[in-house]
Amino acid sequence: MNFFRRLFSGKTTPAPAPSAASPDTPPVAPRDDQPIIVHDAYGREVQLTKEQWRDTVLLAHLEKVRDQPDALAAAITQSLHDGFAAEVLASAVHLAATDPQPERGHVLHAATLLELKRPAEAEKVLRAFAEKHGETGISLAHLARAEADQGHRDRALDTLWRALSLDPNQDTALAWFAAHQRELHGPDAALAAYRRVAELPDSWRARLHLARHALEKRDLATARKNYDEALEVAPRPVPADLLQQMSGDLGNHGHLPEILQLAAPYYDIAKHGLPTGANLLKTYHDLGQLDAARRLLDRLYAQNRPDWKPHLAFWETELAKTRIATTDAPPAGKVEVTLLSVEGPVWLPPDSPATELFPAKSDDALLVAFLGSSAELPPPPADPAERNRLADGPGRLSRALPLYLAEQVEFATPALARVLVPWVVKPSPGYILGGVPWDDATAARHARAAVPDDAADYLFVTHLRCLGEPWNVELRLIRTIDAACLATASVPCPAADPGQALPGLTRAILEMLAAHAEIPASAEPPPAGLSLPAPLHSHYLLRLEQLLAVRTAGIEPAKSTLNGEREIIEGQLRLCLDRPDHLPSRLLLAHTLGAMKRVRPEVVPEFRPRIDLLQTEHPLPEPAQSVVARVFTTAFTA
Repeated sequence: MNFFRRLFSGKTTPAPAPSAASPDTPPVAPRDDQPIIVHDAYGREVQLTKEQWRDTVLLAHLEKVRDQPDALAAAITQSLHDGFAAEVLASAVHLAATDPQPERGHVLHAATLLELKRPAEAEKVLRAFAEKHGETGISLAHLARAEADQGHRDRALDTLWRALSLDPNQDTALAWFAAHQRELHGPDAALAAYRRVAELPDSWRARLHLARHALEKRDLATARKNYDEALEVAPRPVPADLLQQMSGDLGNHGHLPEILQLAAPYYDIAKHGLPTGANLLKTYHDLGQLDAARRLLDRLYAQNRPDWKPHLAFWETELAKTRIATTDAPPAGKVEVTLLSVEGPVWLPPDSPATELFPAKSDDALLVAFLGSSAELPPPPADPAERNRLADGPGRLSRALPLYLAEQVEFATPALARVLVPWVVKPSPGYILGGVPWDDATAARHARAAVPDDAADYLFVTHLRCLGEPWNVELRLIRTIDAACLATASVPCPAADPGQALPGLTRAILEMLAAHAEIPASAEPPPAGLSLPAPLHSHYLLRLEQLLAVRTAGIEPAKSTLNGEREIIEGQLRLCLDRPDHLPSRLLLAHTLGAMKRVRPEVVPEFRPRIDLLQTEHPLPEPAQSVVARVFTTAFTA
């Protein structure tokens, strides 16, 4: 289904081959010259051409599941959909000879031959099956196609009706029968065909088409009658096609409460999957039942289906936007603000077991603080949505830069580092983004008062100027005891890749500290595994700020404001995979999971299999590996 083409998904066009869903089915191959997107064990996307798919994935998969009938049948079924009939013919012959479900094996063999334009051979396979096992609805449906492909039209139509008489719920056969009647006698004849099939025992699919016709005529009562009858005769669990078409058709005609009445009670994620789940998500959303939509979204995410994630991310964004738009503005009143203090690197809280991996600082070490959260922006656009979007990038960067520079001071000098983050407490919690730089006296006063019994000795104030390309980062070094500005610097910062500014900013702060604060670079080299390639700097900045966001989301009542929780963890994981030996990235991921457990505990377990794989396939040198493992264990412990 496609959320951007239709409001609701309702299955309308059947596939030509029988369905045989299985978790061992390989991903769908590309059509024509379009690349295929597959996912590795970490959920990362990998693009393959059709030829690469055939040579590196399909053939190996067919060999792997050769003696696993369920998996082999699923692979053949998918391959027929994808145009690989020639590649699976030998496997289909093998399955027909060995399948403990003879109907499935023979039908797939015949379907493969039909795709290869060999209908006479397909007919022989199906008649041999019937002689040994008797006629079945699906085998007769394929036999009808084989007869039609050989030009035996009347005989094929007789066979088709016998197929429907045995199994009236075959999607392809039913659509073919109705289309033939429409071709001969017009639209009313197609409707009569559905009515005729609906009279057969246990027939539910034809009733869905009758209900669709009633909805088009704005006759909800008749549609509901057909849905009730379809649900009554349908097997249990209710077929996925039934729920998908019913919920899709009701949604497309605006009957949202009926979706919750008729479809929701039967919905099972494992059996019915994303299409009906997405219809229910939209229903909850459009009815304003955002909490119910959030719960369903979490359950869908918990299935850990990489191919579902773009659809789920779409709905996560929609729910967040709607919740913001429908949240009442806080009552007017006195604004209460404070400064949050982050001691050391944001990924190394003082109580973390990982502190033992780094040398302890001297008891009399000087303390250098960082204060940002200000940016000069161009005039805001009239559109509030554009206004929010414009401030988002500078706002994140204004918080990320101090976090990055603080860890440079922490590991490159004998000084301690602290980041101060302006925070609104009341009336509504959140970050502050100032439009002008902090003045020296105010900044110094805040730096000494933020932690009264441990005042900072020096303070770096960062300010962004985002009036043109490139942006600029302004630095000031302030001595807090007398608010004296000791040095300034300005470093260009490309808006599209702010990580390019980090080497220059790092050199500037280290030179300022050495020249004006008597804080030289450490004589000892920094611990191994702390360096990060320049192309990953912007990625790293984003993930630093996101960990801060997760940590501050744990401050009541801010936790309700966090969005994109899974994307945050996905991003941290990708960073670890981009540079598996980078210790800060591993700790960033581990402590993000730990902080997320306090905010959205239901999200964290979804990532455990991939974290375990990361730790196994990309171990850090000891003792870092064992220490990081302890942090992960804490994050995953209920």
